[in-house]
Amino acid sequence: MNPPITDLEQLLASMKPELNAGAYVFSSVPADRDVSQLAPVATFREREGLTIIIDEPTALREGLPVLFRAAWITLTVHSDLQAVGLTAAVAEALTKSRISCNVVAAAFHDHIFVPIERAADALAQLAGLQAQAAQSIGG
Repeated sequence: MNPPITDLEQLLASMKPELNAGAYVFSSVPADRDVSQLAPVATFREREGLTIIIDEPTALREGLPVLFRAAWITLTVHSDLQAVGLTAAVAEALTKSRISCNVVAAAFHDHIFVPIERAADALAQLAGLQAQAAQSIGG
C-alpha cells in the first residue's frame, strides 16, 4: 500500500469518491448493548449511548431507531490522519449544494455519509472538487 498523503491539493486531486451499495442508518443504542453480531460499519461511544452506523436492512430487522438515513461515499485516496483541510474542503463543496454530510475518518480512507436522496448530487460535487484540484496541480 502507498504511504498516506498529507498534501491537501494532492488529496483532493486523487480522492476518487466511490458510492458504496445500499442504504445506511445512524442509530443509537444503550452504551452497554453488544452490537458485534450486527456488523456495524462504525460505532462511537458517547455519554448518551452508543452511536452505530449500520446497513438499513439490519437496522429495520432489529427495530433500531433511524436517526439519519444515508448513502455512504468512500474517498479512496489513502489519507493521512494528520492531513489538514480535507474534511473542510469536502464539507464546503457539499455545502454549496446544501448537502449535509457526516464524515468518518478511518485508518486508510475518509467516509462521507450524505442524505440518501442526495447521493448522486454529492458524487457530482465531489467529482467536481477532484477535477478542480487535478487541474490546479497539472497546470
